[in-house]
Amino acid sequence: MTKYQARLVGRSLTSRIAYAVVRGLLLLLCKVWFRVSVSGREHLPKAGAYIIAPVHRSNIDTPLSSFVTTRRVRFMGKDSLWKSRVFGALFSLLGGFPVTRGSADIEALKRCVAVLDSGEPLVMFPEGTRQSGPVLHQLFDGPVYVAMKRGVPIVPVGIGGSERVMRKGSKMIWPHKCHISIGEPIEVAQSEGKLDRGRMAATTTELARRLQNAFDDARRRAGELV
Repeated sequence: MTKYQARLVGRSLTSRIAYAVVRGLLLLLCKVWFRVSVSGREHLPKAGAYIIAPVHRSNIDTPLSSFVTTRRVRFMGKDSLWKSRVFGALFSLLGGFPVTRGSADIEALKRCVAVLDSGEPLVMFPEGTRQSGPVLHQLFDGPVYVAMKRGVPIVPVGIGGSERVMRKGSKMIWPHKCHISIGEPIEVAQSEGKLDRGRMAATTTELARRLQNAFDDARRRAGELV
């Protein structure tokens, strides 16, 4: 076990059961308040680790991303969220793991690789921080880097309606239909040694294309497109 795997908490059977209960309650709440729906689950890998790559328009995108699969998913969070023992325990229960803010990106990426080594799906937002509008912003290559390190597929996920529910900078959560559209995964071969920057760039470009298609479909199903 690497030092990064050792820092992944909430791996016991009890924590997994608790995660399923909390996820179920959140899903019920979102079905009532956001009328959330999901399409494209047939595109998900049947087993093993993979990367969930959603668009990012709202703070609610992280819990919505957990509805993609009934399996527990993992996601990064700034380590300051773990300063409170109560909230830290909650974030860990929900699949979060801390990353030191301002640390080298390679540290965060190594922890992401450790998640994949544990066999669990990992949420990585390719746009980085929250963005606005119907068109994807430039993607960073972190998800592809991690996928190439372990040879796992990347699943593009469009989320429609979340920006109307809770816009960037807003503290209000408005009722609006949300739809999650799961696109066809990108199969990524594992790279040994130094990564091929050209293949990384080409894969990121393909991810952008598939993610935009999934986003357009999700927005249409959420009633954002006429």
